[in-house]
Amino acid sequence: MAIRTLLPRLRPLSKRIPLLILRPYHSYDHPPPPGPFTPTESSILSAAIPHIPSHGFTHTTLSLGTKDAGYIDASTNLFPNGTFSLVHYHLYTQRLALAKHEHILSPALKEGEKVPGVGWKVEALTWERLMANREIIHRWQEALAFMAQPSHMPTALSELSSLSDEIWFLSGDTSVDTFWYMKRASLSAIYAATELFMTTDKSPDFIDTREFLNRRFKDVQIVGGTMRNVAQWVGFTAHAGLNVLRSKGVRI
Repeated sequence: MAIRTLLPRLRPLSKRIPLLILRPYHSYDHPPPPGPFTPTESSILSAAIPHIPSHGFTHTTLSLGTKDAGYIDASTNLFPNGTFSLVHYHLYTQRLALAKHEHILSPALKEGEKVPGVGWKVEALTWERLMANREIIHRWQEALAFMAQPSHMPTALSELSSLSDEIWFLSGDTSVDTFWYMKRASLSAIYAATELFMTTDKSPDFIDTREFLNRRFKDVQIVGGTMRNVAQWVGFTAHAGLNVLRSKGVRI
C-alpha cells in the first residue's frame, strides 16, 4: 500500500523538460523555467546533503536521505541519474542561494563610502559560491568524477554556465554586446580552475584558494571591465579548459 501511495508522487527526472533547453540567460519578460527537481525529490535530496561529509556522493548517502525524508528505501530507484542527482542538487541549490547574500548585493554603507561596483560583486559572489563547498570539499573530487562522465557532462556544463550568468546578473551586469558572452565564459573558466585548486588546498580558511582566485581575476582583467582583447580571452579559456579536462582524466 505504501509503495502504491508513493509512486504517483515521484517522477523520474528524464520525463521532465530536458536540461539543455533551459534558458542560458535571465529575462525580465518571461518567468523562470521550472526547476529540475520535484518537491518530493527535493525533500529526499535536501535530507541527503548533510550525510555527504561522512559518506560522500554515494548510494548510502542517497538512501539515508530517503529514510530521513520519510520514504521507503526503494525510492532511490526513482532517481534515473542515481547518485549524480546529489551532485546536481548541490550545484543547483547553491547557485540559487547566491541571491540571499544581501551583504554583497545591497551592502550597508557608512557615510562617504561608495557603492561597490559590478566587478567587486562578481568576485565576492564567486568566493561565496566556492565557500559553499567547504564542508564537502574533501568529497568534491568524487563529484568532479561524476561530472566528467559523458552522460553527466552536459548537465554539469549547463550548471557551470548558469552559475556564471547568475553571478553576473546578480552583480548588476547589463551588457548586451559580444562581451556578454566573453565575461560569462571567462568567469566559468575562472570558477572551474579555482574549484579544482580548492580540492587540494590545505591552507587555513582556504587562503591559498582566495589568492589563486584573485590572481585569475587579475590575469583576465574582467572585474569592473572586459578582457584586454579577444586573443587573450581565447588563450586563457583554452588553457584553463585543457587543464580541467586533463585533471578529470581526459586524454588530450
